[in-house]
Amino acid sequence: MLPHHSTCKTWPPGPKTGLTGWRLFRHMSKDMLATLSEWQQQYGDLVHLRVWPEHIVIVSAPTLARELLVTHHSHLTRWERGLRVLAQLHGNSVLISEGEQWAQKRRALQPYFTPKAIRNTNKRITDVAQHALSTWPESTAGWNIESAITSLTMDAIMQTMFSQGIGDDNKKTEIAVQIASQAANAEFFTMASWPRWLPSKKKKAIQQLTQLIDHQIENRLQTTPDNWPDDFLAHLLHLQQAEPDAWPHQAIRDECMTMFLAGHETTAATLTWWAWCMAANPTCQQKAQEEIARVLQDTTPTYDQLADLPYLTKTIEETMRLYPAAPVLMTRRAINPISLGPWQFPKRTLFMVPLQLIQGSIKWYSNPQKFCPERFGSDHKNTPRGAYAPFGIGPRVCLGQHLASAEIKTIAAMILLRWTLSVPTGMTPPKPALHVTLRPDQPLHLMLTSCGKR
Repeated sequence: MLPHHSTCKTWPPGPKTGLTGWRLFRHMSKDMLATLSEWQQQYGDLVHLRVWPEHIVIVSAPTLARELLVTHHSHLTRWERGLRVLAQLHGNSVLISEGEQWAQKRRALQPYFTPKAIRNTNKRITDVAQHALSTWPESTAGWNIESAITSLTMDAIMQTMFSQGIGDDNKKTEIAVQIASQAANAEFFTMASWPRWLPSKKKKAIQQLTQLIDHQIENRLQTTPDNWPDDFLAHLLHLQQAEPDAWPHQAIRDECMTMFLAGHETTAATLTWWAWCMAANPTCQQKAQEEIARVLQDTTPTYDQLADLPYLTKTIEETMRLYPAAPVLMTRRAINPISLGPWQFPKRTLFMVPLQLIQGSIKWYSNPQKFCPERFGSDHKNTPRGAYAPFGIGPRVCLGQHLASAEIKTIAAMILLRWTLSVPTGMTPPKPALHVTLRPDQPLHLMLTSCGKR
């Protein structure tokens, strides 16, 4: 990192720095979400951290977050360290790229994420879910539903991308994703990464994931374009045919890796927390089950039927408010001086936006820690823009948000059509842990009781 030459005379309040401020990073590395919440309570919605050689500002006010990420979007880039860590796995995909390169990639990929395209993939998702759910136990006192959901979403995204399931590689791939994610999260708080040429669990995990993607691409290239199925990989390969210089083989691989990781991990995290919320709130679960039974009549949901499940949608929205899959947006750096509220921040200031704190603030939500799907009614329209943004804010909002929403609703409806979820006796509520995405600190085990509908 380059030295930060600040011209700012005053900064928002924040914790004491010490000699270098690196102790603040160590504090965050132990439990970032709890640490940011503590600082917000002590110092307010704008908190200044002096971590040599940087100045970091934590923005927890929705109006200021929108002002930062929408109004000042063109004056921001993303934190170099964070990009370097994620690029080890994602390459230079749309998730990593910046500026005009990012804009071109996003425009090229956008057609695959339109409602028409998502409608065409819905049948694949329901088929995968139907098969996976048929293997779940009729009843159990405490079953690892988190792992089962992760396997399901992993298979669903593989079918969406490659028209093939993940097969016997499922568990091995799930472990590889966990290792790579936990290693990446730890590296965000260090000065340098482990040398890539040295053996490590992370290196092995990345190799496994790369082999998974490369194998699918190589298999596809052995067939003629006339025989390609209509899926994400075919869309990328058609882009390559039209613009080979813009879409070399590495670019295809990078987008497939990002689609696979982001496409299953955030969905799995959300469905895991949703399952917990249903089990811990049986009245809400019963209301959702009654709606699902009335609308679906024991059939798998079509894309168009998802709009007829408003209460189920509210349970998912409330889950994402309490447990956003990406609770802290990737840190941004100012490439020009920025005015934010009453403050004037110099070039090179770093900004963090903790969405979970914004969405859990009593300023915008009554009894914010309570699971209450009903809050997503007409009253929710009165909350300021930016107070609910589980898919991000501004031009870099999640490209796949509509696909993810449809998949989550589809799988959630199919789960509640078959099972009632409940909390095992003596179980304490899971604690959120940040490993790039937000997951329970321990694998989530729930009780399943069959509704008799398979």
